[in-house]
Amino acid sequence: MKYKELYFSELGDARGHLVVAESNKDIPFDIKRIFYMYGSEKGVVRGQHANRKSEFVLINVQGTSKVLIDDGKEKKVVVLDKPHKGVYLNKMVWKDMYDFSEDSILLVLSNECYDGREYIRNYDDYLKEVNSEDVQ
Repeated sequence: MKYKELYFSELGDARGHLVVAESNKDIPFDIKRIFYMYGSEKGVVRGQHANRKSEFVLINVQGTSKVLIDDGKEKKVVVLDKPHKGVYLNKMVWKDMYDFSEDSILLVLSNECYDGREYIRNYDDYLKEVNSEDVQ
């Protein structure tokens, strides 16, 4: 699979918790884009695409969500339920984020700025492209 579960150090003291994630140390790339999702209704599925260039780290900083990760051969579901746990997704990985808790805030870090041309939004097209890469 082209993913890896990440666990960040939990720091802090009597004042509260602190989680630190640094580029090229805890996060396996230079961070060029940050966005987050919240307020997703029950039953909503986000993502539903793959990216040719972008890599991602997803962290549920509040609440919970699930991520279905699909590399064209194998599928895996990762539950993000701790603010010090994340999942790294390499490029050319299909991703569905779903089962958001009411209080979910899903933080996403990326190595690329947004470019709609690098997205593959049709699953059949994704399978053709990712499987043709394996032949080359």
